[in-house]
Amino acid sequence: MSTRELALGTGPGASKFILDDATLRIERPADKQWPNIETPLRNVLWAGIDNDVLTVSLLARKKARSPLSLIHVTGPVADTDKEAASSFSGTVMAVAYIGVAPERRLKVFVNPHSGPGKAAKNYRKKIEPIFKAARCKVDLSFTERRYHARDLVKELPLDDFDAVVVMSGDGLIHEVLNGYAAHAEPGRAFRIPLSPIPTGSGNGLALNLMGMEASSTLCKRRTFSLLGKPMDVDMFSMKQGESRYISFMSQAVGLMADIDLGTEPLRWMGGQRFVLGFIYNGEYHKACPVKLSIKAVHKDKQKMLGDMHSAKAKSEAAHKTAQPCSPQDTTETGLPDIVHIGPDADKDGWITFDQPVLYVYAGKGPYVSADFVQFPVSLPNDGLIDVVVQERTTRGAMLKGIDGAEKGHPFWLDTQHYYKAKAYRIEPASNKGHLSIDGEAYPLEPYEVEVHQGLGCFLSMYGSYQINFEAPAKK
Repeated sequence: MSTRELALGTGPGASKFILDDATLRIERPADKQWPNIETPLRNVLWAGIDNDVLTVSLLARKKARSPLSLIHVTGPVADTDKEAASSFSGTVMAVAYIGVAPERRLKVFVNPHSGPGKAAKNYRKKIEPIFKAARCKVDLSFTERRYHARDLVKELPLDDFDAVVVMSGDGLIHEVLNGYAAHAEPGRAFRIPLSPIPTGSGNGLALNLMGMEASSTLCKRRTFSLLGKPMDVDMFSMKQGESRYISFMSQAVGLMADIDLGTEPLRWMGGQRFVLGFIYNGEYHKACPVKLSIKAVHKDKQKMLGDMHSAKAKSEAAHKTAQPCSPQDTTETGLPDIVHIGPDADKDGWITFDQPVLYVYAGKGPYVSADFVQFPVSLPNDGLIDVVVQERTTRGAMLKGIDGAEKGHPFWLDTQHYYKAKAYRIEPASNKGHLSIDGEAYPLEPYEVEVHQGLGCFLSMYGSYQINFEAPAKK
């Protein structure tokens, strides 16, 4: 697209709008606070003419490192300028919302107790004005108890919403997805994209979708609920006894489960509670007595790294013209059959890890918190789960492993085994300990996990997980 310009008014109070493929620039010499505004088009929320007044609503920074602020630029449109202003604002909206419908219909869940407990206040002060600026139609629910969101989602009228937005930590996302699974039409439910607004301690999903930008100030990470495009993502069936649950992010036993669930009283610390938990629990250095069976595809770390970079580049290019998620075929139960776990499948490529381990951590998405990249070569939609098995090693080696954990450096440890798998099974020797599923506590009993490729759908600005991960420099 060639650069387009629109000038409104004359003299020192005139405004000039300049649009190109990537940015919108607004020059307003008479405005001392915002004389010039420049922002990526993904931060444009609205442009249009109402009652002879042009309104452009967007997010922009006053300074390079300051958080995004919500800005409304308005100005009267003379009769002689109406045609040009209408054409210009229409082009801005078409480019900003390419592949995405504006005025989205959002089902929004806010957990007022998540993280430091300020989610409700932050929603009213920082999030609601942005939804209003983008002319979204919002159906808002403040959760009042555990499983409240799951129970509401089970009855969700699917034709009424374009996306579900969750303002909380990863636990409420787990609830919503299990509400999808319990819906009368789960196949259609899983096609409604989900978008996180992170206010919890770990915020793994938001970090994976937005990168480290999501760990910064709250208003900095608001737009992808509005402008993000659907991205298919694998989901997991976690089967324990006769019960079946949906997991979207991670499952952990051993040290990492102890860190996650054992630091619940320290939620006020945010992501730092995980680092403190690692140091404290690492000192105990206790083994995780489990039998681990894996339906592994490969364990070549260099191959995983190359596959990740190749798939990321292709996905981001394709995402620019992405279409909305479409319904998938479902079985009579509404969820895909489990085919890779169970006694009849054991002979088909399964391996057993029989060395003493400190923890087993499996999941989807590089970040589990801002300070810890556990699955750096994870891909959203490869039909595989990344299974990490950490051998018991010296206390010194484990504490040294903290160094660079926020960049995924432990991936290269010789004592850290990394598998791409279709399924895996855990059989604990004892029920004393923790089992963490997406950060939620489950009984430490035998369980099995299988991947369902592309079952879920999240809103993404980029079409891939946002992490820069490379092999260490050769010395």
